[in-house]
Amino acid sequence: MKMIDTTKKLNLDKVEIIAGGVDHSEGVTVTPNQTIYCGGEAGQIYRIDNDAPVEVANVKGFMLGLASDAENRVYAVDNANKCVWRYDPIKNATEKWLEGPKGNPFNVPNHGVFGPDGSYYLSDSGDWAKADGKVWVKRPGKPVEIFTNESRNFPNGNAVSKDGTKLYVVESEPGAICEIEIKPDGNAGARKVLVDLGLLVPDGIRVAADDSLIVSFYAPNLVARWSPEGGLEALANDPQAVFLAAPTNFEFFGANLDVMIFSSLARWQLSRAKLGIKGSKPHYPDKKAIGD
Repeated sequence: MKMIDTTKKLNLDKVEIIAGGVDHSEGVTVTPNQTIYCGGEAGQIYRIDNDAPVEVANVKGFMLGLASDAENRVYAVDNANKCVWRYDPIKNATEKWLEGPKGNPFNVPNHGVFGPDGSYYLSDSGDWAKADGKVWVKRPGKPVEIFTNESRNFPNGNAVSKDGTKLYVVESEPGAICEIEIKPDGNAGARKVLVDLGLLVPDGIRVAADDSLIVSFYAPNLVARWSPEGGLEALANDPQAVFLAAPTNFEFFGANLDVMIFSSLARWQLSRAKLGIKGSKPHYPDKKAIGD
């Protein structure tokens, strides 16, 4: 792996702080109508209006990853209550959408993402350095079940490829970017390690327009791009943890999907950056696809 110098500032002139006052946000999502939402460590869901946070829900939990559907509803993973909540902005109401099977609850539910068919893939990180993680799947009209037990090393952020045939997962301990085939029948293929990251701690992952993978690192305050041709390339780095402070999950934003919005578990803010990367559009299933 090409070494990255994590001691030097990089492209911080292209990063700005927004949404001051959010409570240690771990997850962020951008809905189809270009509304930004993020979570808080006390169970808050915030909508970001004109770069300022507005609390729209609070379930007294600990929100981690967020996702959206075609109806602009928000799916927020709650590690305290071991479930996924759904916030409906039209009804201004929050309901419990997903829990683990009876007798086998979620352990550390972390980040969820939709595939094009409406399937929802949820990483369950397990305990740090215990190699007991897994990935769940909620397929339309079916109960939640384990998608794979092979991603065990604290599976964290995840993303589905543009064609819906691959699930990308970043594992945080030890650090790695992994690929899991989504077979035509919906079952999981074998876990494939794309790159070992050693002591780096990746947290969020998204697919760029050119199919490269963009990864945010909780430590060491780094954003990087990985591709088979180019390997690992630093895009932004903040050794002093001011503008990028433990960046966790992120989303692409804007008409051209060339703006990146980062959550920051270590601070009371989001970060906005334009790093010359265009993202791919997330999968936004509609109610019919989800099975509502």
